[in-house]
Amino acid sequence: MTHIYLVRHGQTAWNREEIFRGRSDVPLDETGLRQAELAGLYFKELKIYAIYSSPLSRAWQTAEKIAEPHGLRVQPLQGIIDMSFGKWEGHPHEEIKRMDPETYRLWREEPHRAKLPGGETLDEVRDRAMAALEEVIQIHPEGTIVLVSHRVVNKVLLCGILGLDNSHFWQIIQDTTAINLIRCQKGRYFLVLMNETCHLKPLKNEVTRVDF
Repeated sequence: MTHIYLVRHGQTAWNREEIFRGRSDVPLDETGLRQAELAGLYFKELKIYAIYSSPLSRAWQTAEKIAEPHGLRVQPLQGIIDMSFGKWEGHPHEEIKRMDPETYRLWREEPHRAKLPGGETLDEVRDRAMAALEEVIQIHPEGTIVLVSHRVVNKVLLCGILGLDNSHFWQIIQDTTAINLIRCQKGRYFLVLMNETCHLKPLKNEVTRVDF
């Protein structure tokens, strides 16, 4: 049996400003670094065998905070890198809504049908992310591992392990440094925990923003 903790990275400035991030390598901001530290405390007493991360710095910084107390080296996992948003990357949502209203409408209302200009589809993200998940489970058929990734990747992975198609994408919530627990036993997936953010209680008095 393998226990997989699937974690979203901490906050970045582009999260706050509602800018499409994708493959742009945006680091954690001050709040995001604090969130990553608190995520690290959540895992401090657990026995973790390996930690994998998207190679983008916002995920990598989060993974390093989790790995530090365990003396583990973060390992890159290309298959869980963020979705490519193509020509939308680096642009605010409001700007894209004006520039490409029909594709933006699809993204918000029928995301499984949206093909972003120069970017990926949710199906493409899901195929590579599920393959990466299966790869690390083959390497670690027992024990507990941590994967640190991105909101879109986490959402499609959770849909995948639950047997839901990507039309349910917006029904899955993934806050910054959200913690999910997946159990894989004899080739079957079980969702044990989703969007856990109890570790962020020390930040509860700070103003939070909805991440679109």
